[in-house]
Order: sequence, then structure tokens, then C-alpha cells
Amino acid sequence: MKNNYISKILRTITALLPTDKNRKGYCLNCGKCCCLPKKCFFLKIVNDKKYCSVYVIRPLVCRKYPRVEKECLTKNVCGFKF
Repeated sequence: MKNNYISKILRTITALLPTDKNRKGYCLNCGKCCCLPKKCFFLKIVNDKKYCSVYVIRPLVCRKYPRVEKECLTKNVCGFKF
């Protein structure tokens, strides 16, 4: 549990850094990153479709995920590639 909080804090702090210039792609709205390290309060599921209830004003940590290739924990489903 402690590692989950440390991971979340580190992701939040590093969100202030720029994204890798080699990052290509776009968000597929799969919701996988919204469950790192645990399900986000703003992730909503309606009829098995996932969506962010604050997508337009989502925090930087969400906008920039994955910021660098090493950070990408959702490689097989994420629409971003490096």
C-alpha cells in the first residue's frame, strides 16, 4: 500500500516535466491508466464503457501519461507509443 502512494506522488511530481519528444499517438479512453495505482475517483463506467468525468479539466498527471516510455505501465493497451 505504501508503494502505491509513493508511486502516485512521484507521477504527480514528474508530471511537471515535459513529455518525451518521441511520444506519438493519442488516448484510447481505455481507462487502464486511471487505475494506477488504484481506480481514480473520476473514472466512471456506464454500460461497460469507461470515461473520465473531468476529462476536459483533467490534471497534468493524466494529460501527460505516459510521459516517458519507462513510465508506461499500460504498453499493450495504451494508444501512446515511443
